[in-house]
Amino acid sequence: MRRILSGKLHTMALFCAVSMVLGGCAKPDVEETTLSEEKLITVGFSQLGAESDWRVANTESIKNSLTRAGGFDLMFDDAQQKQDKQFHAIRNFIQQEVDCIVLAPVMETGWDTVLEEAKDAGIPVVVVDRQVNVSDTSLITAWVGSDFSREAKIACEWLKSFTEVKGIAPEDLYIVDIQGTLGATAQIGRTTGLELACEQNGWNLLAAVPADYAQTKSKEVMQNLLEQYDNINVVYCENDNEAMGAIEAIEEAGRVVGSDIAAGEILIISFDAAQSGLKLVLEGKIALDVECNPLQGEEIERLVMAVNSGAEFNKYTYVSESAFSADDTVTSVMLDDEEYQITVLTEEILRQREY
Repeated sequence: MRRILSGKLHTMALFCAVSMVLGGCAKPDVEETTLSEEKLITVGFSQLGAESDWRVANTESIKNSLTRAGGFDLMFDDAQQKQDKQFHAIRNFIQQEVDCIVLAPVMETGWDTVLEEAKDAGIPVVVVDRQVNVSDTSLITAWVGSDFSREAKIACEWLKSFTEVKGIAPEDLYIVDIQGTLGATAQIGRTTGLELACEQNGWNLLAAVPADYAQTKSKEVMQNLLEQYDNINVVYCENDNEAMGAIEAIEEAGRVVGSDIAAGEILIISFDAAQSGLKLVLEGKIALDVECNPLQGEEIERLVMAVNSGAEFNKYTYVSESAFSADDTVTSVMLDDEEYQITVLTEEILRQREY
């Protein structure tokens, strides 16, 4: 028996020796796998939550871009709208010695300390969507997102042009602003843009109340506003989910949403232009929907690759966006002496949307 086993072992050893000479056997395959694993760029992604259709699409876009097949090892953390959870996630990423941190911040302020820790550890930070307000801008390697102030200008210039064409006097506009999460870059840009337009055009801004970009909370806010003010004729919602909640409240109160302000309808302006919002545009329930493009994954992928390899990259990148209305009353607006086209929405355009 011993002689037979020894013969088998001798044969196996001889086979392995020959295989190694020819480039076979198992050991090089194991080493090759290890080397392949080491080539992956490890990325820690702290997403602020899943509060809206936009946020879900943004998360999926980034996950679909930072894949193992593409050379990334992605660690994902959902902060559930809590900044302290993002602090914890970032510190965990630092302990894991990731190659890069991607941060979608809950709000702009409060990041100096934890981002200083990332910088001290030599880990670059790419911020996505909302911005961060830090005393040392070198704490941020790069940023990708939307120009929220420009989005607000588009919406307000459209409203100005629309009411002028319809013969509605500025003083006859009674607006409420259902804000996003206070302190978020999108909220700051969209709220400030509306406030400035109201001052410049003589519009009445009755109230501004946050609803955290959430449909249910927006419905509650709108119910309260309808009880307080009986003359509301424009609702400026800072995202599509808030618009959906506001529409529910308005219709349950027996009011009509639409663009005929003179006939007592309440005009809705929204932001995001996700499929759910654009369907309401086609139904005539949202008069204007300004796009906030969540598909930022490919740009983030390029940035992380460039940062990791030492290649050149832009510190600030704005994604391309549009604005949609089902009404062709206003097909363009002027922004800083530049003409900006408003897309007249069709079923075909809606079918082509990726989110």
